[in-house]
Amino acid sequence: MKRLVIAAAALMCATPAIAQNAELTRLFLDERAFVYREDPLSATGAGIHDYDDRLPSVTPEANARQLRENQTFLTRLHAINRTQLSHQEQVSYDLFDFMIGQRVRLGRYNDWRLPLNSDSGFYSDIVLLDDLQAPRTVRDYENYVARLNDTRRYFREQIGNMRIGMRDGFTLPREIIGGVTQVIGGFRYESPEAIGLYAPFANFPATVPEAQRARLREAGRAAIANNVIPAFDEFRTFFETEYAPRARNTIAAQRLPNGRAYYADLVRYYTTLPDATPQQIHQIGLREVARIRAAMEVEMRASGFQGTFAEFLTFLRTDPQFYATTPEQLLREGAWITREIDGQMPNFFGRIPRRPYTVRPVPAEIAPNYTAGRYSGGRTDQAGEYWLNTYALNTRPLYVLPSLTAHEAAPGHHTQISLARELENLPEFRGSFYPHAFGEGWGLYSERLGEEMGIYHTPYQRFGRLTYEMWRACRLVVDTGMHSMGWSRQRALDYLSENTALSTHEIRTEVDRYIGWPGQALAYKMGELKIVELRQRAEAALGDRFDIRAFHDVVLGNGGVTLPVLERQVDEYIAATRAQ
Repeated sequence: MKRLVIAAAALMCATPAIAQNAELTRLFLDERAFVYREDPLSATGAGIHDYDDRLPSVTPEANARQLRENQTFLTRLHAINRTQLSHQEQVSYDLFDFMIGQRVRLGRYNDWRLPLNSDSGFYSDIVLLDDLQAPRTVRDYENYVARLNDTRRYFREQIGNMRIGMRDGFTLPREIIGGVTQVIGGFRYESPEAIGLYAPFANFPATVPEAQRARLREAGRAAIANNVIPAFDEFRTFFETEYAPRARNTIAAQRLPNGRAYYADLVRYYTTLPDATPQQIHQIGLREVARIRAAMEVEMRASGFQGTFAEFLTFLRTDPQFYATTPEQLLREGAWITREIDGQMPNFFGRIPRRPYTVRPVPAEIAPNYTAGRYSGGRTDQAGEYWLNTYALNTRPLYVLPSLTAHEAAPGHHTQISLARELENLPEFRGSFYPHAFGEGWGLYSERLGEEMGIYHTPYQRFGRLTYEMWRACRLVVDTGMHSMGWSRQRALDYLSENTALSTHEIRTEVDRYIGWPGQALAYKMGELKIVELRQRAEAALGDRFDIRAFHDVVLGNGGVTLPVLERQVDEYIAATRAQ
């Protein structure tokens, strides 16, 4: 009888915990279902094909509906007793709280009025639909055609939102309009066959019967001719004749409507640090710039160069030995570095992604104003892609290529994103959750890790790594400087020119990127500093028991996390290792 009483008491204690767990699980499922309905492109990327025949609705009413639903999700979350959840459920609770809380917080600024930045936007997402959707069956092709036919409606809704932004003064700055106009002006197509979206109709997979191909090809050609190309033409005309002349005359985010609060919230969002301020980050940046500059001087002397720092930067920017002469050479160099890194991965990671990745050029339409390289995770059932920008080869120095590769491919974004997608027994949102400070901080940490992997073979390449680190330190200074401290665009250009070996073209595209995407540039260095701090903490606490492979597995073991959650999980790893 006594055992029955004890068992009943234990069940009564467990029942509330089970109920809380069930409510949390239900909440996570409801949120994903809502996201996939509202954003069919994210559904396709996640392998959910129920909405492959359409594009999102982005009207003000749709955005208001999404904000209301996210507020409801947040209310439901806060009604759950976190203390009754398991440890892993508490992690999911905290990450969901951050994700939805930030949607609600930033949603009040209606930034859907500005659906583009300096190098990309809703329009560039469309030109990559063939990669995202990759149709394989007749039904896939029919959905793809239907989605292409939806392009004109989608573009017109975005134009409507941008007109509201023009009315409200919530627009891109005039100073970066020239580069954006150049990119958008490149989306001109003389025929459906000239656009990459036609590729699936030029080469059908064997899974599509021969008897269906002519019909599908004609439907695809008509969709591109009647909807896709006209959508780009209408958008380009609108941008050049209506939008550009009414772009705002200021560059600072704080000069937008309610801009001071907006930028402060962006700082907290991109750093995932609840107490971060622009002023604090600016000072951190200045200290990092001074530290890295001293290290750069050492590598400059190690190269044998006898001139000044400024003369060395000019030498690096202009000497032909540092530049590829063909796109193929740049791609081959990048591919070789990926193989060199892959050979080192088992020495630094216990878990290595099953998913492969490839190297490809940045799509030509967006290359002129695009960054030097980027990782594209693509669909969950496809290989990852490490993009290299082959536009203007005389601005793509080879001495930074090892750093760029370590950041974008392995051990950087490919490793981090692929391992997150392989996580099991976790809520679905965790597989694609990407807190910028963690994701970009890991990328920058991976560049540093390349030193231990031995991928920097010359003083020039080591200087290249430092110039990339300096570039991210400068971001802390110039992003906060321009958006909250009155810096001009020219002052930011000069600051990067004086402190990094980036080409003048890349400096311009980068500064314009920071202007058009306030706060995002802060994620890299702030995240890397935290990861380095936590590694040093673990090394000091564990001494000879520190295992670099175990540490990296811990850092990446929960997928994307906020920096406060990351700190907790590393502290737990230290405590557990000590207790063994």
